[in-house]
Formats: sequence, C-alpha cells, structure tokens
Amino acid sequence: MLRSLDPLLRGWLPRQRWFAGKGLPIQGFRLAAATELMPPGGRLGPLGLLHVLVDVEQPGRPADCYQLLLGAHPLLPSALIRSALGPAVGGPYDGLTLYDAPHDPRLAALLLERLSLPGRAGRLRFTAEPHAGFPPGLAPRVSTAEQSNTSVVYGDAFILKLFRRVSPGTNPDLELTLALARAGSRRVAEPVAWFESLPAGPDPDAEEPATLGVLQRFLPGSADGWALALASVAEDGDFRSEAAALGRATAEVHASLAAALPVRALDGAALERIAAGMTRRLDETAAEVPAVRPYAGALRSAYDDLARLAAITRTDAPVTAQRIHGDLHLGQALRGPDGQWVLIDFEGEPARPLAERRKPAPPVQDVAGMLRSFDYAAHHSGNGPWADRHRDAYCTGYAQVAGTDPREQPVLIRAFETDKAVYEARYEARHRPAWLPIPLSALARLASTT
Repeated sequence: MLRSLDPLLRGWLPRQRWFAGKGLPIQGFRLAAATELMPPGGRLGPLGLLHVLVDVEQPGRPADCYQLLLGAHPLLPSALIRSALGPAVGGPYDGLTLYDAPHDPRLAALLLERLSLPGRAGRLRFTAEPHAGFPPGLAPRVSTAEQSNTSVVYGDAFILKLFRRVSPGTNPDLELTLALARAGSRRVAEPVAWFESLPAGPDPDAEEPATLGVLQRFLPGSADGWALALASVAEDGDFRSEAAALGRATAEVHASLAAALPVRALDGAALERIAAGMTRRLDETAAEVPAVRPYAGALRSAYDDLARLAAITRTDAPVTAQRIHGDLHLGQALRGPDGQWVLIDFEGEPARPLAERRKPAPPVQDVAGMLRSFDYAAHHSGNGPWADRHRDAYCTGYAQVAGTDPREQPVLIRAFETDKAVYEARYEARHRPAWLPIPLSALARLASTT
C-alpha cells in the first residue's frame, strides 16, 4: 500500500494548506496505520473509504504524522477532480483513483454514520456522548473557511473538525470543549462525538490515544468576530458594546475552565522560564526578520520585567496558570442570532507541540491575543484609533466578570502582547509580507512602553 501511495502523496501533500513542511523535500513515508472503513465492493458498490495515518520525513524537522481519509473509485466524478491524488498503481487499490474523501458527500455521510456508532474499527475508536442524537438525512459540505484542518458541516446540526496533523494525546479542542460543556457552559459548541487512534503494540497505556476528529454542535446564522470587526472599522462604527460582551464571554470561559480543571500559582522560577521562552522566540525572529531587530533590545525589557514579577507581586495576588483557549482572536469568536458570543477552536496554536498547548498558562495570554486581534482589524483597514476604543471596551467587559482588569496587570499584558506580536511578525514575513507592517507597528509601540 505504501509503495502505491508514495508517488501520489509526494505530489498532493505539499499543495495542502494544512501541510506543515512546505518548501522542504519529502525524504520518505512510514505507514503508521491503515483502516478500511468501507472496502470497495461493499454496500457502496465500487466506492471505498480508507483511513490512513502516515509519518512524513523531511530534513531538519521531526517526522510529522498526518491523517488522510481517502476515497477510492474506478471513475472519479468531475465534481471531485480537484480533490484527486491520482490513480493507484500496484497495491490493494491498483487501478482505482484515490481522492480526498471529505469532499465526497457519500463518504462524508458514511463517516457521520460511523461516529454515531460507538466502538472500534481497527486502531480507531469512536465515542459519542450519551445524549447525542443524529437526525437522518443531514447533507454534508466541506467548509471553505481558511484553517489548518478540514471541517465538514452536516446540515444545520453538526460540524466535524478533522485534525490533519496529529500526535499522541487528547487535542485541547476536545478536552476543553468537553469540560466546558459538561460544566454547563453555553459559551462553546459542545462536542457530541469524536474518534481517536489507539496506540499500537500490546501495551495500550504506553501512550495516549491521538484525537483525530471532533463532531460539535453547529451554530447556524452566526457571524465571526473578525468579519463583524472589519465591517465596523470600514464604517468607523461603534462596536464597543459587542467588544465588551466578548470580554465578558472570555472571562466566563476562563472562570469555567478554572472551576473544571487544575489551577496553580506561578512562582519566580516559573515566570523566569516563561520569560526565557519569550526571549528565545524574540531572538529567533530577529535573526530571521531584519525589520524586527531595531526593536529587539527594548522589547527584551518586557520579558525582563516578567521574570522579576514574582519579587514585586503581592503574596495575596499571585500570578496563576490554568487551562486557556491558547489562540484567541476575533476569528475564534462567533456571535449567534441571539447576540451571544461563543468561542471556538480551542486547539491552541497548531504550530506548537501538543504537549505545550495543553500546559496551563496565565489567562492574560488569551486577553493579549484578543487585544492584538482588535489592533489587526483596525490597522488592516487603516483606522488605528478604532483599536484603542475597542481594546478598552473588551477589557472593561472582561473585568466585569473576572473582577480583575487586565489593564491593571501592565507587566503581564505587555509581555504576552509583545510575544504575540513577535509571533505575528515571523508569520507575516514568511507568508504575507504585505501585512508585516501591522505587527511591526505594534512592536514599535510596545518597545516605547516603559
């Protein structure tokens, strides 16, 4: 099977948005697992569905494991040509054309059917919440939203997120939304089913299962915060009431996560480690992006202040770490038809290792991410003053629920906002150079802050 897949994957994988190794040659593949969810010649006639986990080896980086759902058919319909990998030569699918199965409504429907039936198929384990109901006849469609995974929407009932780049461990997008939903939070789209890959070998406890996909409640009629903010900026409008409501929703999610999962105080050594990581990312970015270098010296002072924070923080108000969203911005918030905000995509920054994304962190990290997002919306449209008004409104709303105002934690907020802007500068330099002035303007402002 791997010999027949090899030439197809070499041409197809680098063209996928979710493939992390763009620009590097592929040295080889290792088949981690393969499960036939529907063999060709079954009840779908010549149509087959194959689940594959494949390790991709590239120079200068650890091997990445990718999840593939492959359809197989002797003659591909014209509507699916764009999703084709190509014809298999040799192996068990010899003579069949392989393609990206989520784009085929027949196979997407089959996957939903499998999610509704808890149990195992090879190394795959399917789980559904006891209260989950699966209405028949839900028409599937692949989401066109830009993302690092693949999402399939089923009617107006569910959305299935398929994680393309996977590693052992529970993905936070399942772990945190499940904890929030079971705690009664209405600020998340609760998961109703999911599936995972069990570890190979005789010892099932050797490593954690890898989360492969999560089926969640779909929110029809919702608008994402990024689109709403851009519309407000374009009109120089007043979005402050929505920004404050979003701040309250963020604080509610933080409070629910703190009640459901462990919280710990950060001592001086822990703050020093966080500051050291931020300094390392700044140095790496300055080496790669020359435009960052003029600000690097002044920006390090934000991290130096963070490292010294424990010595000047009152003992009755320690800096705490808890589970947080991890990659919060306006595009991760949906405002429903009822005007209520819901947060989505709790997986954290996909580029960071899963173990790092699952670590507790100060809640102000999420606040800093949202503040940067307001800044992005304003400067993307050339309306800088809009950002200040709405950043303040967001913090005011957050304080109304949390009882503490992020603006009263200047050392923390400056350090985490600086770290986020540094990340943005590196990202934009690599992928969208025309947008690089947006994070650079933030770094210039943060460098001048004392």
